[in-house]
Amino acid sequence: MKRRQFLKYIGISGLFALYPQVALSSEKRKILKNYDKPGFYVRFYKPFEAVDVEKWRLVVTGLCEKPATFDLKFLKSLKKSTQVSRMKCVECWSAKAKWGGFRAKELFDIVKPSKEAKFLYIHAADDYYEYIPIDVILHPRTMFVYEMNDKPLPDEHGAPLRLIIPPKYGYKNIKTIVKIEFRTKGGTGYWAQFGYSNDATIQKGRDYPLDLERVLEIKDEGELKY
Repeated sequence: MKRRQFLKYIGISGLFALYPQVALSSEKRKILKNYDKPGFYVRFYKPFEAVDVEKWRLVVTGLCEKPATFDLKFLKSLKKSTQVSRMKCVECWSAKAKWGGFRAKELFDIVKPSKEAKFLYIHAADDYYEYIPIDVILHPRTMFVYEMNDKPLPDEHGAPLRLIIPPKYGYKNIKTIVKIEFRTKGGTGYWAQFGYSNDATIQKGRDYPLDLERVLEIKDEGELKY
C-alpha cells in the first residue's frame, strides 16, 4: 500500500471511530414513494425509507391479555392462508394479486383480546395510521399479508407486513405495519380527516383494472369480483 493510500485509510478509520454513524451511511435503504408501476401502482401518503426486515418487529398491545412483540419468522409460523383478490384505489384504478399471510384469528388466539376491544388502531412505519373495527379484521376475506404473488412482499407494496381488506378502498389496506393496538373505541383514519369515507367500503362507480386495461362499471358495493 502506498504511503498516500495508507494515510487516507488511517484517516477514514479514525473518522469512523469518532463518528460510527458515518460507517452506516452506505446501509441506508431505498426511499419509497409513489409511482405508476405497471400492473400495480405504488402509493404511500409520503416518501419514507424502507424498513429493515431483519430488524422489524410487530408490537401488539392495548386491551389484550398477552401483549407481545413478534418478528416476521414467528408470524410466518402461524397457519398460512392465501387468496386472490383485487385492491381498489380511490384514484379509480385497481390491481389484482395473490396474497399470502395469516388471518387475524391466528394472532388473536395468542394475544387474547378482551371483550371490550372493538377496534384496532394500526400504525405504520411511515407514521400512517388507521382504525379498523374488529369485525372487519375478522372478516374471512381480510388478511395480514407477507407474500405477494408467491414471493416475499416487496418494500413498495408494504413489506414486511400489510393488511388486505378486499371490500375496502386501498387507504384502509394499511402497509408496513409496525404496531396494532386493541381499543374500545375507533377514531378518524388518516385520510378520513381530509374528507375520505372513514368506513371506506367500495362504492358503485367506475374502475380501471390495470390488468384488464379498460374501464368497467362497478355495479355493487364491496369487493370487486372480476
